[in-house]
Amino acid sequence: MDWGMNNRISRMIKPSTGRTVMLACDHGYFMGPTHKLENPRKTIEPLLPYADALGVTRGVLRTSVDPRADIPILLRVSGGSSILKEDLSDEEITTSIKDALRLNVSAVALSIFVGSSHEKQSLINLSKLVDEGEEYGMPVMAITAVGKELEKRDAKYLALACRLAAEIGVQMVKTYYCEDFTRVVDGSPVPLVVAGGPKLNSVEDVFNLVHNALEDGAVGVDMGRNIWQNENPVAVIKAIRAITHENANAKEALQIFETEKTDKAKRVANPARL
Repeated sequence: MDWGMNNRISRMIKPSTGRTVMLACDHGYFMGPTHKLENPRKTIEPLLPYADALGVTRGVLRTSVDPRADIPILLRVSGGSSILKEDLSDEEITTSIKDALRLNVSAVALSIFVGSSHEKQSLINLSKLVDEGEEYGMPVMAITAVGKELEKRDAKYLALACRLAAEIGVQMVKTYYCEDFTRVVDGSPVPLVVAGGPKLNSVEDVFNLVHNALEDGAVGVDMGRNIWQNENPVAVIKAIRAITHENANAKEALQIFETEKTDKAKRVANPARL
């Protein structure tokens, strides 16, 4: 692997632990101003100190992220469909590698829709992106999107999707956690990070998901709604960091979350003591 490619990856996946906490804030590219992401800057800024990488589109990066922030950027470069369409898989590449380089990002990300009516289109999109990425030393992350068909999230399907992306030549894959996830990991020669997906019922569920995914071989998580749609997003991401980089279990993460939440309430109630 070329030095530049390796350096970009090492900024996102920490060499000290071999793990990462990525913050996904690219939902607006097909969902618009979704709940708690109506004002991207307001949502992103308090969380940046606790993220190892930030996932956004170029529009949000330019308008809503301080260019002085020391945060690796995972740039979403696919799109073309919105939640108004029944089929979300009809996507193309929307951002050039040259613009990604101009923005000094650490990696680019593109969705693939294996098994959909646009499977071939999304895989060819990925192939073209990998070709350009290799030319310029830009890592590519494939995202194994399933659109609205959440029932596809089983080990057989996800192992297939992740392996196809790895065979095309990506440097990492974002996928979903599932039963028998070790089968997905074992079938992928590149690192896997796990998505949070739709907002879970409780923070306990979030922490269990993160812990189990790491135990089963993921190198980290790339979460959005399960962090910033919580009323205490900083407390959630701090607890996730403890699991990821300090090997905390879900129970210990919950204690970190509750402590941070309590401390925040005290700061709000007694601002003069700060």
